[in-house]
Amino acid sequence: MAIVKSGILDLSRREKRVKSLSEKSIVVTGGGSGIGAATARLAAERGGRVLIVDRDEAAAAAISESISRSGNVRYFIGDISDPATCELAVAEAIDQWGRLDILVNNAGGGRLLPTEDLTDEDWRGMQAGNLDTAFFMSRAALRPMLAQAAGVIVNVASVHGQVGLAQHVAYGAAKGGVINMTRAMALEFAGRGIRINAVSPGVIRTPAFDVAVGEAGAQAFIDLHPIGRLGTPLDVAKAICFLASEEAAFITGTNLLVDGGFTAQ
Repeated sequence: MAIVKSGILDLSRREKRVKSLSEKSIVVTGGGSGIGAATARLAAERGGRVLIVDRDEAAAAAISESISRSGNVRYFIGDISDPATCELAVAEAIDQWGRLDILVNNAGGGRLLPTEDLTDEDWRGMQAGNLDTAFFMSRAALRPMLAQAAGVIVNVASVHGQVGLAQHVAYGAAKGGVINMTRAMALEFAGRGIRINAVSPGVIRTPAFDVAVGEAGAQAFIDLHPIGRLGTPLDVAKAICFLASEEAAFITGTNLLVDGGFTAQ
């Protein structure tokens, strides 16, 4: 009898964890694909009300439609390297659900470029697409969060913000900026009800990655990860949703490495 009762209690705790984002209003940038899409889906499954922000309307609409069968989701189309668009995206979430509880700054990306060939436009574009977007969205989100005296921001950085990688100078600089921005903002707002953290993924296997590198190239990247495989978007989404939940209530200013041991070597 005691064993059965224990099992029931364990199931109850598990169910509580699964719904750990219940009724939370959540904005996910770059939510139309990859890590952002996986995060939007998982957050909705855990009870969140999710606004996907993306530049690609077809992708955002498709992900939104697939999630809407089991969760509360909307999408907003715009370029968040423009500060005015960030304000509009935050306003949309508040119009929909009355508040903004969680911001996931996922939008961004990088590519290999030899430093001597980097143009001014390449450099500025990498900072705009990775660092500026995270700052502009955070600034817009902080205003309603401060009014609520509550909120969470999770920034998606990269292991390349932790370690150097040849021909990734612009991307590494941008993601390193995201990590230190996270720390500075976390200290500034820690006493005002707002937690701010980052996650740094290793190499994440997506369809776009497979097309870009092929199977032989993928194995070379796998060999860099002691855990013996590449990450998946869901691996990162789980870390993001943990940091966004009350299970991480005593965590702020950290950078959680989701990298299969890549940076431990």
